[in-house]
Amino acid sequence: MMTVNYFRELIENGPYSWPGGYLVYFITSDGAALSFEAAEENAASIEFSIREMVYDGWHVSAVAVNYENPGLYCDHTGKRIESAYCEEN
Repeated sequence: MMTVNYFRELIENGPYSWPGGYLVYFITSDGAALSFEAAEENAASIEFSIREMVYDGWHVSAVAVNYENPGLYCDHTGKRIESAYCEEN
């Protein structure tokens, strides 16, 4: 379960997971994908939704790594979320 404190910790630690150094993204309660940058820029809205249990487009419920989906895009910005293993060289 995502809490405000855990979300803040994730943002403070930066966009890469430990261990592994993979780029993380966030999943909202309605199934949307948010890039780290979108979550960071909208942290106040996300924290409000988590704290008040408002299940809207800003309620982050999980953090994940995009291991193999080359077609994953941020639902807020429309920018592609980098995958760990499907990048072209």
